[in-house]
Amino acid sequence: MITRRNILELAAGGAAAVLAPWTVRAQSYPDHPIKLVIPFPPGGVYDGLGRPFAERLRPLLGTIVIENIGGAGGALAAASVARARADGYTLLLGGSGALVVAPVASTAKTFDPVKDFEPIYHVASVGICIAVTPSLPVANLSELVAYGKANPGKLSYATSGVGSWNHLTGEMFKLQAGLPDMVHVPYRGAGPALTDLIAGQVPVAFINVTGSVLEFHRTSKLRAIVVTTPKRLSGAPEIPTVTEAGFPGIVSQIFAGLFAPKGTPVPIIRRVAETTRAALAEEELQKLFVASGFEANLDSSPENMRRHLADEITRWTPVIKASGLVTN
Repeated sequence: MITRRNILELAAGGAAAVLAPWTVRAQSYPDHPIKLVIPFPPGGVYDGLGRPFAERLRPLLGTIVIENIGGAGGALAAASVARARADGYTLLLGGSGALVVAPVASTAKTFDPVKDFEPIYHVASVGICIAVTPSLPVANLSELVAYGKANPGKLSYATSGVGSWNHLTGEMFKLQAGLPDMVHVPYRGAGPALTDLIAGQVPVAFINVTGSVLEFHRTSKLRAIVVTTPKRLSGAPEIPTVTEAGFPGIVSQIFAGLFAPKGTPVPIIRRVAETTRAALAEEELQKLFVASGFEANLDSSPENMRRHLADEITRWTPVIKASGLVTN
């Protein structure tokens, strides 16, 4: 005679049989190399952050192979990870460019940043500074705005390229400051932009805060008048924030987070998140991040990363569309 208890036991056994393969894989994870995809070419900000971070993960997770996939503002890399097997062996170090700007700016949708990924951890934030050439007679943000209004059409600003987070931050600043005729001068990367800023070929730059930028600032080759971060950077406490300068509306940070393809088992997501937190707590990595202008996030989670991504998409979508970046 089949009783209710027999039915429940059979149902439980069937569920266990279905879940068993994933359970076994999660328990043995990882048993072969993990691929960490960086959505930009070698030498950029994400590469400079991702490689030392991966080095600290290796003792905890085993072999990690870096793969740089550039193109389409990070969209090519993000799309490739979205299509990968959801087994925890392909991860994306994605962020502002690949998961906010690229999918919003393009009408040819190759992936959905919210629906096609499992957020794992908000690894770090990268600050942007507004820097001026030493010959420009301004010492702070208020003076820069006043100079721009007193000299209409004479201010231009450099960034690492059209559609970059720096470009969007510059456009937001123009709106907030009432400087609509401030001209954007896009470069092919931060290096050429910095070179021309130092040489005085361009008066202003919206540039990522890196170790080299801080060195140029401290040796007076350029003047970083403000950072667009919510609070002063640990690596540059002398530079005020945009909020302190009276422009809280242009708080802007590039975020870098870990993401896996949708459907990656929850135990694997949790394992990578916990391992990431442990790696970021390593003192030498924190020192390296601070010196490079990065701010490590020591208290993140999959849920935290999911909320942050959704908030960034909501906040920046109107700016991206207003900037004229939307393409077919």
